[in-house]
Amino acid sequence: MGETDVTAQEDGKTRWSDRFRSLRSPGRPRLWFEILLIGISYWLYSLVRNAVPEQKAQALSNADWIWSAEKSLGLAFEETVNHAVNSVTWLIVSMNYYYATLHFVVTIGVLVWLFRRHPGRYAATRLVLFATTAVALLGYYLYPLAPPRLMNGANFIDTVLVHETWGSMASGNFKNMSNQYAAMPSMHIGWSLWCGLTIFALASAPWARILGLLYPTLTLVVIVATANHFWLDAVGGMACLAFGYAVSRVWYGSLPHHLPKWVPSKRGGRLKGVRAAARLPRPAAEPEAAGARRS
Repeated sequence: MGETDVTAQEDGKTRWSDRFRSLRSPGRPRLWFEILLIGISYWLYSLVRNAVPEQKAQALSNADWIWSAEKSLGLAFEETVNHAVNSVTWLIVSMNYYYATLHFVVTIGVLVWLFRRHPGRYAATRLVLFATTAVALLGYYLYPLAPPRLMNGANFIDTVLVHETWGSMASGNFKNMSNQYAAMPSMHIGWSLWCGLTIFALASAPWARILGLLYPTLTLVVIVATANHFWLDAVGGMACLAFGYAVSRVWYGSLPHHLPKWVPSKRGGRLKGVRAAARLPRPAAEPEAAGARRS
């Protein structure tokens, strides 16, 4: 093999190494790509989730086991919460709509906020969400679970049916559009905790950080009060989120909130946004002139 061939091979390896390294480096997100990616990903998620066989007998058996396990721990409080909140009509109706809408609205809102205000952290944080959701699909397949409201012999109230609200995709007119026995893990908890931790880690306003922590807490109350999940389903959602953060940490070499807020533009080499431009160091040759211009 000649020297030219060896050099060509080394150059080829270097190019592939550089490409791989660039994939693992935070990049500036592209709006059209993100919209397409999120749309396709959610479509695939829904398709796979609903394609998982509705193993009713096994799902009901697993629900009985979960309920028995919680009783043995002295933490089977879901039925009490379900009945107590259901007695306050305005409250349970509000929770029905909360369950049906905020799961999507807040998650999309946080993604948009990251895209605009934290582009350097966007891809890594988005990877957490995607990895969390992907491993949840495995849970739906391996461990079919009926929600409390569908248990045999239990006294749970399906609040969407009772109050005739537009709510859970697994109740009422929408029940045939969604796999009703995919309750473990709870992605309402997985996604809401992702939102809450992201806001808490990156928001500067104290009130926003407090709201970030309150959101998954309130979501836990809602999924229990509406009898859509056991609290152990929430633990499953947290485990999936931990897996998502681990994947992002391995890929990017850092947790998302430790990555740079702004990233260079490929075209001009400048940081994204006017705020980022203000953070660029002043030229060493003219510090006083630069200061004069600011004043």
